[in-house]
Amino acid sequence: MNTDSKNVSNSASKEDNDEIDLMALLFAILRGWKTIVFFAALGLIIGVLYSRYVNPTFKSDALLQVEDKSSGISALGSEISDLIGSEDSKAQTEAELIRSRMILEPVVNLLHLRIKLADPNIGFMDRIQSDSIPTQINKPEGVSLKTQDGEIQVSQFNVSQDYINQPFTLTRSATGFVLSNGFDDFKGQIGQSHQFRGTNGQIQITVNDLPTDGYPIGISKQSLKMTTDTINSSLSVVEKGKQTGIIELSMTGDNQQQTSLILKQIALSYIDQNQSRGSEETTKTIDFMETQIPALKKKLEDSETIFNNFRKKYGTIDVSKEAELLLTENSQIDVQLNELKLKKADLTTYYTEEHPLVIQINEQLKVLNNRKQEIDNTVAGLPEIQREFLQLSADTEINREIYLTLIKNYEQLKIVKAGQIGYARIIDLPISTFKAIAPKKLQIIILAMLLGAMLGTMLVLLKNMLRNVVKDPERLEAKTGVPVIATIPRSPILTRLGKKKSSTRRLLAYADNNSLSYEAIKSLRTNLMFGMPAAGIAFQRAKVILITGESPGVGKSFISSNLTEVFTQLDKKTLIIDADMRLGELHKVFNMAQNNGLADYLSQSNNQLVNNNQLTKIDKPLESTDIANFIHSTGIDNMDFMPRGENPRNPASLLSSGSFDRLMAELNLHYDYIIIDSPPILAASDAMILAQHADKVLMVTRYESSIEGQLVYAVNQMNKANIKVDGIILNDVQQGILSKYSYHYSYAYGNNN
Repeated sequence: MNTDSKNVSNSASKEDNDEIDLMALLFAILRGWKTIVFFAALGLIIGVLYSRYVNPTFKSDALLQVEDKSSGISALGSEISDLIGSEDSKAQTEAELIRSRMILEPVVNLLHLRIKLADPNIGFMDRIQSDSIPTQINKPEGVSLKTQDGEIQVSQFNVSQDYINQPFTLTRSATGFVLSNGFDDFKGQIGQSHQFRGTNGQIQITVNDLPTDGYPIGISKQSLKMTTDTINSSLSVVEKGKQTGIIELSMTGDNQQQTSLILKQIALSYIDQNQSRGSEETTKTIDFMETQIPALKKKLEDSETIFNNFRKKYGTIDVSKEAELLLTENSQIDVQLNELKLKKADLTTYYTEEHPLVIQINEQLKVLNNRKQEIDNTVAGLPEIQREFLQLSADTEINREIYLTLIKNYEQLKIVKAGQIGYARIIDLPISTFKAIAPKKLQIIILAMLLGAMLGTMLVLLKNMLRNVVKDPERLEAKTGVPVIATIPRSPILTRLGKKKSSTRRLLAYADNNSLSYEAIKSLRTNLMFGMPAAGIAFQRAKVILITGESPGVGKSFISSNLTEVFTQLDKKTLIIDADMRLGELHKVFNMAQNNGLADYLSQSNNQLVNNNQLTKIDKPLESTDIANFIHSTGIDNMDFMPRGENPRNPASLLSSGSFDRLMAELNLHYDYIIIDSPPILAASDAMILAQHADKVLMVTRYESSIEGQLVYAVNQMNKANIKVDGIILNDVQQGILSKYSYHYSYAYGNNN
């Protein structure tokens, strides 16, 4: 074969191995369908219980619009807009503001959200039996909760700091109610406000209604932070889109009306705070004007009085055109100076002297003052009476102009304040849809069932990985170096009979003689017949077959008894020995007692040898009549049975004595085939001793039950003792579409009726 063909062969072999591994993995999952179905059903049950246990969850939503700035002041003119600055507002900033305690605290206080009521009589089964349980209702009038024995209503519950988050119990009494915290009991009348003094402070409560006598209700007063945190955990505030200025508020809760009410109050609280914040600058300006108006009015009245007195004294004075111009200009300058001073006074309430706007006003004031000084110098050249007249007239005009301007602005700002609505508005208030958004029962049930099935699959795969059971004959041969000479299928009839406690063990010849199992036993017999040497050990006539296994429960007794029975069909004298003197149960197959068996024979024989001082050498065999006492007829032609006998203290020592050698020498003279059922290799060393007398050593292992590593270890132990294991019998093989090794079955040929 050339190199290319070798590579192709290796590649094909690798692909076949991968395919076999994947198929083996799939078959392992399918074989564990019971486990997967169990966990899927368990997940289904848990999903159904959970979907009924949790209360329905409802959702309410609202929309708010946040504008960039308020347009109410600018509509009245640029002069008022200049007095009131503008402020940009971002939707994201407002979204965080809505979640603050400044907005939530008024809602908490209005709806008494810090008061928590609980019905301790509602248990797990109550939640399962009912789709939903009553929840407390918070309204401005108080808090209420329905129970199976009535309704509780509390309109007031205030406690000292030490009682915050502490549980209390409310119960109806013959005269009213009793409030208890485990240490103190406070008694009061229903419908009346009470104030109690407890160990840790004051308690103020008003109970309007309670359930029937003896029905306890839990009540507590939460801290403000805990309450607002609870609200925020169910409140969502996000901006819809990018830079839209539209804020969506949504809230979830156990009660649709309650959730809508709380969300509505949150939106209204935000709008109120927004409107107050929007008119704050206007309010400050009005307050400043209200402090200036009386002083300006008084100054105007004083200047008018002085001017009138001057006119009465000197009469009307004709002022030249130049003087009138100077007077007019001087008056205008004074008006401008007063307006700038007013602006400066307003700006200095928000900014320092170093602000650019303040510096600009100072420069304008400097220019106007310089011009005013020039006019004053010019007027100084006029006659004294005319100059005084002009001065008094100018003062009066200036004061009147300043006063009227301030009154005008004051009235305009009052109108602005009355019409200011802030820069946020409500687009949609929450409405109650009464459509639960959770739990999604179908999804929960399906998901729980899938998770259960996945968990079952993982357990099946994990079990398959950790417990590498015997399945593949070829794999066993490769691992142990011992051929698998027979695969014995499971007998459905014997399996059903074995589940009945009253049923005795039966041979295949009488219970299921047309089965594949029986045909496989016959095939094993044929294999052994042609594989046996021409004569037994030391040219003795009997052929000895040792049946053992790596661990208990692999079916040694089943193989031994049925193999012995099929050898009798050849008209051969056969004997089956139960050499498992510890836990052997072959006597149950033949419906016999375990007494007078191998252990009894060996014990008596050893006692005789000790008495005759013949421990080191056997001069002559025991009489055959002595052995006959320990061998029993099974009722089947050509088939005898030696049970295990009474439980000895030292089975291995008995087998190692010369008595067992003498026994086998005698039995070889009377039988054609001797089948020895020995203890498991990993449980006792008896099989290694017994193997010294056997022509064939066969090891039984159970399909999908025995551990592959244990079987390999058992074979290695026998090899270390220089004992060759001639074959492996794969017992209890189950046929089906889930097994890729079902081709190892034999095929029944004959009457299946």
